[in-house]
Amino acid sequence: MKPILVKNAELMTFGQQSGVIHGGSVLIRNGVIESIGAVPVPLDPDTEVIDAGGRVATPGLVNAHMHLYSTFACGIAAEASRNFGEILSNLWWRLDRALTLEDVELSAMVPAIRCLKAGVTTIVDHHASYGATAGSLGVVAEAVQGLGLRACLAYEVSDRNGPEKTETAIAENMNFIDALTMMGSPDLAAMFGLHASFTLSDETLKRCADAAHDTGFHIHCAEDKADLEDAIARGATGVVDRLESFGILGPRSIAAHCIHVSPGEMSTLARHDTMVVTNPQSNMNNAVGTASVDELLRAGCTVGMGTDGMTADILEEARALFMSHRQRTGDPTVMFLEAADMVTKTNPGIASRIFGRPIGVLEEGAAGDVVLWDYVPPTPLEKDNVAGHLLFGLPSTRPLTVVSRGRVAVRDFKVLDIDEEVVADESRSLARALWDRW
Repeated sequence: MKPILVKNAELMTFGQQSGVIHGGSVLIRNGVIESIGAVPVPLDPDTEVIDAGGRVATPGLVNAHMHLYSTFACGIAAEASRNFGEILSNLWWRLDRALTLEDVELSAMVPAIRCLKAGVTTIVDHHASYGATAGSLGVVAEAVQGLGLRACLAYEVSDRNGPEKTETAIAENMNFIDALTMMGSPDLAAMFGLHASFTLSDETLKRCADAAHDTGFHIHCAEDKADLEDAIARGATGVVDRLESFGILGPRSIAAHCIHVSPGEMSTLARHDTMVVTNPQSNMNNAVGTASVDELLRAGCTVGMGTDGMTADILEEARALFMSHRQRTGDPTVMFLEAADMVTKTNPGIASRIFGRPIGVLEEGAAGDVVLWDYVPPTPLEKDNVAGHLLFGLPSTRPLTVVSRGRVAVRDFKVLDIDEEVVADESRSLARALWDRW
């Protein structure tokens, strides 16, 4: 792996001390940022030099809740659904029961390509393929790592397909966690996946809590009101209350969505330092409600952002977050800086917590991920206006070059080492076959 130098860039550094370095450089060696700021002298003779020409460079972006397996749902002829339960049963649960391991591989590769071309180099994925559970996380891992992504993976355990399938799903999580423990890969991580409280019995939740040991959980939490109603019917005051009683919450766990949660449950999430991940476009599409992100933040929750498989573009999601909150509240002042902070601070913090090292920031010792955008700022770029350029400037452009895990993964908006047209052809063929049998 030869050193890479990105020079003559307008650097957005991200992180808690997020700032701007004008005409800065980033030197990456052995997959890690070695220096930032001035061009180091002398350079190794084999260093690959990328001249930004005054364009903006950022760290690789982080998507904190993704569903790679959703790929084949695009264009599918599913039965009309009138509520969230029907959306699950008519589309998503039918889809994942029809997936083969070959489907899993291609449906991971397609959005992985899209992630890289949107500047996303780290994802936290939540997988389901009940048609082919055993070995599926390994297939996903190989597919995304081969393209250059860093990934944390989990398999969603659910009782919806019967006891035998539940056992296989639990085993898939455990086997993958054990394999990573032995492998020690710095760019792969695992969480213990759970679908949602309303599809999990008390017995299954307890078994998963016992099996996970020190591994965090990744679960959909109170995404729809039906999840809340089910938790109440089981004797809990809410979904968060039920999850807390089984030890699912904690600093290593992700609770995705958290729409139908009470102020008391928000405090519980904050007390356990559970990572909350909001997904505004998916929530609007499914008509399940809008997470009260402002209240979650005031309660002291760590709130990051994911795309829930709706898109690979986290900047698009950030725009949806503040615009949907402004529409809901009628207040044009809300959620803009918060949305930018999720991209520049919270999502990098979530990734860094999961992988145990600095990710999603431009600083010495951080992961060697740099995105060079085709964006020369048309107005001054300063520390205090990063949010404006991030949410109104960069989304209208695209990454020219993406360095991920210390190597160039995208050059001139093309993913290297793979023929995207061939992948698309194979994906269409597999999708057609799946649609015919699903």
